[in-house]
Amino acid sequence: MPPPELPPLPALTRAEGEFVVRYLEVVDLLGRINPVRATDTYGAVRAAQAPASKAPALRDALTLMHQRDEARVHAAAPARALRVLDGERRSGRVTVPPFSSS
Repeated sequence: MPPPELPPLPALTRAEGEFVVRYLEVVDLLGRINPVRATDTYGAVRAAQAPASKAPALRDALTLMHQRDEARVHAAAPARALRVLDGERRSGRVTVPPFSSS
């Protein structure tokens, strides 16, 4: 059985799309660094080194938006894109899980 079809991504400018993609890359790395979710120190070390290399691409996407007079981030479209791209689960890895008494 084929996987369910994802809803289409909302209409975004190229810079907005790049912003969303680069943001999720950084979120994924922060999730790997999270001490309550890391499985080994080597993977966490590698993930901790990576945000510095990903930050310029995130900055460049925002700079391009600014240069194109996209002065405001209209949150509704990027929020829909993040949901389609599994952003809720991915960003949830950055948080501390709820306390469990067991």
